[in-house]
Amino acid sequence: MLRNILTMLVLTASLCGVANAEQKEQVGNYDIHYMALSSTFLTPSIAKTYGIERSRYTGIINIAVLNTSEEGNPAVPVEISGIANNLLDARMELKFREIREGDAIYYIAEVPYRDDQEINFQIAIKYGNQLNTNLKFKQKFYVE
Repeated sequence: MLRNILTMLVLTASLCGVANAEQKEQVGNYDIHYMALSSTFLTPSIAKTYGIERSRYTGIINIAVLNTSEEGNPAVPVEISGIANNLLDARMELKFREIREGDAIYYIAEVPYRDDQEINFQIAIKYGNQLNTNLKFKQKFYVE
């Protein structure tokens, strides 16, 4: 169900003109899929089910790591932590929650923002001794 929800989010984001809703970075045998968007893309019932604050001032960060060297590109459980900061360098520790649904594994964190605010993300991802990387990206958020 969550995989379907996140697929719907990506499609909705692309149809609504949200640039770069989902992005991917390949590191060795792993694809790191990530996206950041407003929590208002979630329906109230989905937000409630997963304990996500649905607000015009709350963004969602979603990360999934897939092993491309195995058949079917299975999701892998990772250690993940991160920091978000705005252009004024106000820093906030991201608190990721692991969500497992069937074979899917996702990591979701919430981040507050103001209208027309660009947030920089620095996320550390580790999977045993096979993957140890830092993901850096930025996302501009708008209040709807």
